Amino acid sequence: MLTSEELATRIARVQQVITEAAERAGRDPRAVRIVAVTKGVERALVDLAYQLGLRIFGENRVQEAAQKFGETPLPEDAELHLIGHLQTNKARSAVRLFSMIHSVDRIPLVLELERRSERLNQRVPVLIQINVAREPQKHGCAPEEAPSLVQAILAAPQLELRGLMTIAPLTSHDEDIRQVFRMLRLLRDDLEQRFGIPLPELSMGMTNDFPIAVEEGATLVRIGRALFGERQDGDRLVR
Repeated sequence: MLTSEELATRIARVQQVITEAAERAGRDPRAVRIVAVTKGVERALVDLAYQLGLRIFGENRVQEAAQKFGETPLPEDAELHLIGHLQTNKARSAVRLFSMIHSVDRIPLVLELERRSERLNQRVPVLIQINVAREPQKHGCAPEEAPSLVQAILAAPQLELRGLMTIAPLTSHDEDIRQVFRMLRLLRDDLEQRFGIPLPELSMGMTNDFPIAVEEGATLVRIGRALFGERQDGDRLVR
C-alpha cells in the first residue's frame, strides 16, 4: 500500500496538472474536481485518500462498491460516484449506494432508476453517458440519442440530470482525444439551449488524457492510476 507521503505527492501532482491545464484554457482550477477511481483499491487506502483531502470517489462496479462501502459508508462530506456501466437489475443497489451515477445510457435504465428512487423517496443526480467516438466496445448512447434520454430523465421526478459523461478513445493522437471532449461540450451546450436547463457537469478525462479534458471544459476528471498506481482487479492488472 502507498504511504501517506507517496499518496500526498501523487495527489499534489494531479492537482498541479489540473491547475496548469485550467489556466491554459482561462478557467478557474477550482471548477474541476477529482473523482478518485478506487476500483481495485483497498478501503484503507481510500480512507487515507480521504484524510489527505479527496472527497469524491468513483467505483466501476456496484458489487465491489457494496463490499467496500456498504457496511461502513464514507463520511458525510464525501461522495461515492458510479462511473462504470450499470445493469438494470443493479439499479436498486446503485440508488442506495451512490451520490451520483455517471453512466445512464438507455431509457429502460432511466425508468428503473426512477422506480427504485421513488420507492426509497430519494433524489438521484445522474449524468448521461455519450459514446462520442462511437466505439462498439464501449457503453454509452450515440450523440443523436441524447435528446430522448434528456426528455426521459426530465420526466422522472426522482432523477436530477446534472450533465454528460464520455470516455475518449485510447490513442496517442491528442487531437483525436480533444475532438471527443470538444464534441461532448458542444453537445452539452446544445442540450442546454434546446431544453432550457443547466447541465453544469462534464465528466471526462482519465489518467492518460485529463489535461486535455480540463482544457476542453471538464468539471469532473476520473483519476485512478495517477493516484493509486497499477492495481489488481481479480486476476487482471488495472492500469
